[in-house]
Amino acid sequence: MSGHNRWTKIKRQKEAMGASKGNLFTKVIKEITVAARMGGGDPDGNARLRSALLAARAANMPNDTIQRAIKKGTGELEGVSYEEITYEGRGPGGVAVVVECLTDNRNRTFGEIRTIFTKGGGSIGEPNSATYMFDRRGVITVTGATEDALMEVALDAGALDIQAAEEEGTFEVLTEPTEVHKVAGALEKASFKIAEAKSKYLPQNPVALDAEKAPKMLKLVDNLEDHDDVQNVYANFEIPDEVMGQIDA
Repeated sequence: MSGHNRWTKIKRQKEAMGASKGNLFTKVIKEITVAARMGGGDPDGNARLRSALLAARAANMPNDTIQRAIKKGTGELEGVSYEEITYEGRGPGGVAVVVECLTDNRNRTFGEIRTIFTKGGGSIGEPNSATYMFDRRGVITVTGATEDALMEVALDAGALDIQAAEEEGTFEVLTEPTEVHKVAGALEKASFKIAEAKSKYLPQNPVALDAEKAPKMLKLVDNLEDHDDVQNVYANFEIPDEVMGQIDA
């Protein structure tokens, strides 16, 4: 689980450096549309849609935009059909990278993602060339909680572990991927505030990057995340504090 802590810290460090977050609304709209298409437009009966709506609220997305995305997914409005694709590759320093996409044109997206890898000093790989270096886990972010109270409910609901996040009162509840929405539902019923609930790739053995490789890897992640079809990027690297200090300077 420590690899996830390191990756979360890197993500926060990147944001502190002003790294682009990409077109957030576009990504969330795609996720809402796909979730509604696969499980229907009622969030009470569609756990994936509930998770997407959490992201929409966190992004301050207008309700009419959310409703249009749901209706496009259910077919009430005309919309684009998106396909879920996962790409794997390597970045500078041999870092393993997993990229989750939603696309309406598989060939276009593959070509553009491959180009981003190549220009970033990496290479796109075959299926299973990177995912074996990660654990697939459900991650539920809970805010405004105490560890003891959260631990009791989460473990009873089937959670694997709980870890404190950097922000006081915020915790991450780890589950099996198939259990994430069941556990999140139990936490909601117990009046815990859920900020995010989704399956993620957590790195097993992060690669420490030096002052030469670290900026290149951060740039590669930024460019991948900026692509409209990319929903999530996971990578198994860490940057020592002294190296991050050099980059900040």
